[in-house]
Amino acid sequence: MARFVPLPQAVADNLKDGDSVAFEGFTHLIPTAAAHEAIRQGFRDLTLIRMTPDVVYDQMIGMGMARKLVFSYAGNPGVGLLRRLRDAVENDFPRPIEIEEHSHAAMANAYEAGAAGLPSAIFRGYRGAELAHVNPNIKFVRCPFTGEELAAVPALRPDVTFIHAQKADRKGNVLIEGIVGIQKEAVLAARRAVVTVEEVVEDFSGLHPNLTILPHWTVAAIAVVPGGAHPSYTHGYYARDNAEYLEWDRIAADRDLFGDWMERNVLRATPEDFARRVEKLRVAR
Repeated sequence: MARFVPLPQAVADNLKDGDSVAFEGFTHLIPTAAAHEAIRQGFRDLTLIRMTPDVVYDQMIGMGMARKLVFSYAGNPGVGLLRRLRDAVENDFPRPIEIEEHSHAAMANAYEAGAAGLPSAIFRGYRGAELAHVNPNIKFVRCPFTGEELAAVPALRPDVTFIHAQKADRKGNVLIEGIVGIQKEAVLAARRAVVTVEEVVEDFSGLHPNLTILPHWTVAAIAVVPGGAHPSYTHGYYARDNAEYLEWDRIAADRDLFGDWMERNVLRATPEDFARRVEKLRVAR
């Protein structure tokens, strides 16, 4: 049963040192506020899991929180590299990091397998690809019915998944509009799940029932954080802050500049600051 709690409590109650954790969002609804709260609470030795890790994982890696990254494509979307990730991989700064790279298809199938309680995902993939030569968690099996060779990867079962969404109702059901990505499967695959939302409404009457992506019993905690996806966007609420993504490339390229920015904008900040950051980005509703 979902509990409505402040974000600091939701993070403290559900994330622990050494956990495997997914902060999932695809293009929009990236749970930035939740990631920043995890940074403020100083968790260590995390295994970060995500399709398309972007700026928030660059920040967490740059703060020395990550022991391992399980991912498919890492980059600052529309801009270029994740420079803190690259520094960790190439120079072990601020600490060494292990990487396990997959394709998008593998990650999506692995989340689905985890959500279904299966030990592995089997799918058509990696034919002619080189990743299997550097990732020992990519295997190949033969279909007992057709004889076809198929790819197999371990199911993803995070200790905790964090996502952002538009709305929750008073019962704790969660509604998502726009691009859904893999958030539903990432929550269902996890042992615990935390959702930040733009707002809480009495119920979802008058809205399309298919927008209710997660029933209340799949979520451990819900925190109301308006603007909590910034600098990504929340469909129907505010636009993507493209200037922030461009600026991040400059900030992340310099270790000292990165540290100063994190001190001012994350370590000394609060979840309530996100509402102010999106004020000029809000869309007419």
